Amino acid sequence: MSQFITVQVGQCGNQIGAAFWPLVLHEYGVQNTGGGVSLLKTYQNYSRNNRELSDAFNSFFHVPDCRKEFAFKSLSDLESAKVKARAVLVDMEDSVVGRYRHGILRNLFDQTCTVTNYPGSGNNWAVGYYTHGLDYRDKLEEIIRLSVEKCDCLHGFLMVHSLGGGTGSGLGTATLKLLDDLYPHVDRFVSCVYPASTQDVVTAPYNVLLATRELIEHATCVFPAENRALQDMCNVYMNSKRENIDQAKYNASCLPFQDMNSIIVNMLLHLTSGSRFPGSLNTDMNELATNLVAYPQLHYIFSSVSPVALTAPQISTTNGTKFQDELFTNAWSKNNQLIKVDPLQSNSIVIGAAHIYRGDSSLTDIRRNIERFQNKAKFTTWSKEAMKIGLCSIPPAGHPASLLCMINSTAMSSVFKDIIHQFDRLYNKKAHIHHYLQVEQFGKDDFIESREKIYSVFEQYIKIEKQIPINVSRLQLN
Repeated sequence: MSQFITVQVGQCGNQIGAAFWPLVLHEYGVQNTGGGVSLLKTYQNYSRNNRELSDAFNSFFHVPDCRKEFAFKSLSDLESAKVKARAVLVDMEDSVVGRYRHGILRNLFDQTCTVTNYPGSGNNWAVGYYTHGLDYRDKLEEIIRLSVEKCDCLHGFLMVHSLGGGTGSGLGTATLKLLDDLYPHVDRFVSCVYPASTQDVVTAPYNVLLATRELIEHATCVFPAENRALQDMCNVYMNSKRENIDQAKYNASCLPFQDMNSIIVNMLLHLTSGSRFPGSLNTDMNELATNLVAYPQLHYIFSSVSPVALTAPQISTTNGTKFQDELFTNAWSKNNQLIKVDPLQSNSIVIGAAHIYRGDSSLTDIRRNIERFQNKAKFTTWSKEAMKIGLCSIPPAGHPASLLCMINSTAMSSVFKDIIHQFDRLYNKKAHIHHYLQVEQFGKDDFIESREKIYSVFEQYIKIEKQIPINVSRLQLN
């Protein structure tokens, strides 16, 4: 069974982790109570094969004695078996990571896999990347090595962090580069949060630009999320929940959820489902990278999940054709995208796409919806028929089925264009530059080279959009 090591960096990364691990346990049928996860204890995993859940448990957790049959039902069972999460917790402030040591899941994490400091990175990418990156390189290398040695079949690293502050952007990308240097043949999947345009960190445009360059260089795939998109999804679905509070059952367009972080968690659990659970047409994550990334460094992927929620107020067993069609329709909607850009807008080109369906479905229904997608989107001459499809037989807890849609589209160019625009507005005034130049290893060339790299990727997307198919007539024999 494939295994993943989750690397959580910075305040945002560890807050996502705080939502991730309770929901992972919930997916495996482990009841946990207290704190922010008490709402999950009443939901049961229906139609689950205990053997399949047991086999997949090692994907995110290390069980010291795997030779024994185990069926964990509670946190006390995990504690008795000395089960530890495959997680590396990194933050230059102790506040968020400290909650892991005192929270309900405190015994789930290996304290030797934690890196903290005080007083943080000062919202400065250079401090996080160079100062803390160099100071803690040896410790991070040792922690990651110990985590890797506990894996029998390491499939990849899952990194979660934000790009607005100093630790997430700086130390996060320094850690990513370290993973690339030490384990170049192990995939590095990054879920990073881009700040809203009205960010509360004045140096965010610098941090975002510098961090994005490193993501382009060292990540296998990047699944970006934007605070604006997550906030809008929260507002829409919470309003829908209040309007339909008397409904006996939920529907696919109105689902409750915990918070913004759980939307990202939903995507990550779905992304890894094909590597953890069996299916009639299963998909490993390395296959996704091969099919979605057609050109080097063009590995920023749009992602959307339908339904958005991880849990439902009542278990629903509705799973007919209409329900499945609605899952696909919602997944293609720009309102379900984790960033505020429509990958299917009229002038964009789809370079690659993949759909992972969790639950019972016939190939006929899947093919019908894939044809709908092919008719809806605009593709390159060679990518329309190359659609990656995954069918995982284990649905998410609380739902009969769900769908993850991933699209590599030239519409991502607008994200890079906005990064450059926000950077230029600040850099042209030479504002706050001295904070970065005070870091010994940092120079103005870092700004210039990062901008050039991002602009180069932007131009590659535009070049693909402007490509004109060449029709070569058949050779005529004389």
